[in-house]
Amino acid sequence: MADELKVAVLISGRGSNLQALLDACAKPGFPAAVVRVISNVAGAYGLERASRAGIATEVIDHRGFAGREAFDTALDKAIRATGAQLVCLAGFMRLLTPGFAEAWSGRLINIHPSLLPCFKGLHTHRRAIEAGVRIHGCTVHFVTPDLDDGPILVQAAVPVLGADDEDSLAARVLAAEHRIYPLAVKLIAEGRVTIDGRSVRLARETAASDALLNPPE
Repeated sequence: MADELKVAVLISGRGSNLQALLDACAKPGFPAAVVRVISNVAGAYGLERASRAGIATEVIDHRGFAGREAFDTALDKAIRATGAQLVCLAGFMRLLTPGFAEAWSGRLINIHPSLLPCFKGLHTHRRAIEAGVRIHGCTVHFVTPDLDDGPILVQAAVPVLGADDEDSLAARVLAAEHRIYPLAVKLIAEGRVTIDGRSVRLARETAASDALLNPPE
């Protein structure tokens, strides 16, 4: 469709959340399209996923730049050249500069493997088990200059079971990530998202909740 939301996806690794986005965008009527996949790692498996889906890819190796600002400037230029209206971080293992985050404010989202604001940063599943929580999950949020911060768009919760180790809990959370990231992009593409300070307001919020509780087969 001519009015599809154009999405750029930034990756550093295997790209399983990228695959979830590609699969969603391939469905008839989905209101967004991935127009470019950019990685800071030349051998990232996600690049192969994108190529198989017929999506243009680009590698911008952060090691070739003098600092974070220079890298982010090149990244910003590359994204703007695609005409992308939304940027999705999908396992992009680089801290973005405040200038980049502010330039894309309201158009830059990330998926994090915890129920923010709990367990920001790395090793979220190990920390959740060590903390003894009964509920864990994942969050799609708008990106701000602060790490794993910003208005929360969609969350999904999963149980923490007594027999869980880090790997089994991670697998359960990842399945939820694959469900909510396409949903988040869909909500934005449909114009149903309004940022109000630290909060996100959703038009027809009940429909969004139903989609989480009763995902399509």
